[in-house]
Amino acid sequence: MANPIDFLLSPTPYVATTLLYVLFSVLIVRFLSRKLLGKKRYHPIGGTVFNQLLNFYRLHDYMADLAGKYKTYRLIAPFRTEVYTSDPANVEHMLKTNFESYGKGPYNCSILGDLFGEGIFAIDGHKWREQRKVSSLEFSTRVLRDYSSIVFRKNAVRLAKILSGAATSNQPVDIQDLFMKSTFDSISEVALGVELDSLGGSNEEGAKFSIAADDVSMRTLWRYVDVLWKLKRALNVGSEAKLKKSLQVVDEFVYKLIHSRTQQMNMPGNDSVMQLKKDDILSRFLQLTEATPKYLRDITISFIVAGKDTTATTLSWFIYMLCKYPHVQEKVEQEIKDATGCKEVADISEFSACVTEEALGKMHYLHAALTETLRIYPAVAVDAKQCLCDDIMPDGFSVKKGDMVAYQPYAMGRMKSIWGNDAEEFKPERWLDKNGCFQQASPFKFTAFQAGPRLCLGQEFAYRQMKIFSAILLRFFTMKLSDERKTVNYRPMLTLLIDGGLIVRPFHRMDEKTA
Repeated sequence: MANPIDFLLSPTPYVATTLLYVLFSVLIVRFLSRKLLGKKRYHPIGGTVFNQLLNFYRLHDYMADLAGKYKTYRLIAPFRTEVYTSDPANVEHMLKTNFESYGKGPYNCSILGDLFGEGIFAIDGHKWREQRKVSSLEFSTRVLRDYSSIVFRKNAVRLAKILSGAATSNQPVDIQDLFMKSTFDSISEVALGVELDSLGGSNEEGAKFSIAADDVSMRTLWRYVDVLWKLKRALNVGSEAKLKKSLQVVDEFVYKLIHSRTQQMNMPGNDSVMQLKKDDILSRFLQLTEATPKYLRDITISFIVAGKDTTATTLSWFIYMLCKYPHVQEKVEQEIKDATGCKEVADISEFSACVTEEALGKMHYLHAALTETLRIYPAVAVDAKQCLCDDIMPDGFSVKKGDMVAYQPYAMGRMKSIWGNDAEEFKPERWLDKNGCFQQASPFKFTAFQAGPRLCLGQEFAYRQMKIFSAILLRFFTMKLSDERKTVNYRPMLTLLIDGGLIVRPFHRMDEKTA
């Protein structure tokens, strides 16, 4: 996969960079002159979007540094201003109190539209409300809960068996890569009703789809810092040409599946049809609406991107934190034994049957540890909206119609003003009450799942998947980093993936003392 920074190292971007410097200088002078004469108060300037380009590979830390200086600040960009906030009061204002004034807006929709189309992550207004209503009904059904749990347990067992082989042969594994493949298999089966077996590698078409989806994610994020992306798309060159090519792979795969499923659903006299109509999301949407293939494509792509990368990313960072804090790993494993009541089971498949909905409900410490991971390493580090009308935020500063306004879960998770002096410590206990029961924090300071009307529909769905995978894997294996000295960083994408993967060594728990 091409490295996005390569675009800065070619002669053309050097010329473009020089021109951008000149343009930024002119814009900043004009901007400051206009504001000095105006009566409204605007948030302090933290820099320009060019600074984001220079700091692309530490983008979220760069922005967290700015958030440490100013809870809310502006970055100047050609033709617009970008506002970034880590103030819970401002977040509540955006996501709840003045919800109608902050949407995806034309700017975000133009960037995300090629990937999500008119899926729920790239639309506003009545289209969003209609899709949200239908999706909400689907996610609340017991059918989807039971079906997804079966799929999650099955794929967690498959992953555990791969780890068992690695532990037996004392081989390291890239646990993030395994999570990405396994959660992709899970969400594809739940959303599309198809077993891709990307974990086993038997489905070449599915593997190509997965690689293309990752490439689209990276290049879509790149649009936020590349002011020339529309020109590149018009000329079909550089990153936009590669994005287009990857999108073609994604679309061909999904449309082919939609066509196949539509034929199956309409086939008379087939007993398996009734089963198809009860389970996966695509089949259920086919029943609920006279949807066009394009509409179904946008919905399923949205669910796959959201369900595949976010859970795999969080599970990867979770394992990383357990390796750094082994006492937490042991407390999680003990809780899994106690909650399932299956302390002596040696067979992985047999144990998976013990990971019931009731058992998961008892795993408060595991839930807390996953939530603490999301606080420090949120799957979506920055969430951008667009201001749809002039507004004044609770901190007294103004934002203008057309401004991009984003809140920053990554930066907020590190702020002492929100979480206390131990904000940078991994401490699951902060989520437990005196009885050891999980207690949720305000969604306006813990923003990993958004808040207000846009609160993530898949929140419980994601926790169920992560807890099932964690319970099955940690019951049988102790995880240790392959190289304790190696620095672990994120890769700038739409989700906070670990750059270069996470290499760990799994050890059978029964063999731990001799490992």
